[in-house]
Amino acid sequence: MRFCRFDDNRLGIVDGETVRDVTAATDLLPQLRWPLPHGDLFMTHFDAMRAEMERLARDAPAKPLKEVKLLSPIANPGKIVAAPVNYQLHLDESRVDTGINFGSSVKTIAECGVFLKATSSLVGPGEGVVADWSDRRIDHELELAVVIGKKGFRISEQDALSHVAGYTMGFDMTIRGTEDRSYRKSLDTFSVLGPWVVTADELPDASALDFELKVNGETRQKSNTSLLVFNVPKLIALASKAYTLHPGDVIMTGTPEGVAPVIPGDVMHGWIEGIGETEIAIRGKW
Repeated sequence: MRFCRFDDNRLGIVDGETVRDVTAATDLLPQLRWPLPHGDLFMTHFDAMRAEMERLARDAPAKPLKEVKLLSPIANPGKIVAAPVNYQLHLDESRVDTGINFGSSVKTIAECGVFLKATSSLVGPGEGVVADWSDRRIDHELELAVVIGKKGFRISEQDALSHVAGYTMGFDMTIRGTEDRSYRKSLDTFSVLGPWVVTADELPDASALDFELKVNGETRQKSNTSLLVFNVPKLIALASKAYTLHPGDVIMTGTPEGVAPVIPGDVMHGWIEGIGETEIAIRGKW
């Protein structure tokens, strides 16, 4: 299954070049009282939701994908976990490019671990990225993103994939500078997810996926997930060693070489094998 969130918080199943509106399935979600439990409510109840979505999709109205505004398919992740310098060639370019490292030593992922991005930075492809710090370099970073479907703490690498609900694209936007990563990568609109989630049963092996990022038609990044330093199971094990993973948590797996600046007016085009493609506009104003 490929599911998305679109327009005014509608829930959809992606069917070829159309989206089927199955928002009525959300009627199954429990009405909660404060304090709310950890995790994204939709992903916590995804098994029940999926059956109802599939039932509704048979007669659901369809709209062309090109006519809808795609939001982040995960609405309320408890955490956005990100992996720094998780491709060797990106580590290499980060160590020699002062526009990236600002004179500081770039550690390996084994040395610095993962970091967290603010959930308030989350948007979908249809919302775009606002790059309004004109005095700072703002870079694109395309990466495979993992959506957690089952709660876990101290998860083993051997059991890690059983905790994965699906995969999507993540754009980890970054302002270069001397501040901590979590600050420079957590500005509003700096975490883009989409265009939809492909469930793990449809994409059972994400270990060798080609992917590519173009800006204004020019290829900037092109790699394969087989080149990850810490692969998906190892990242899940590393993250869950520190904190419990809940349904709806997102893990951005890291970006390859080729990171470069974007400016207002640019259009990013991302593609990941087995997931699809999407376009994201860079804007200079809110």
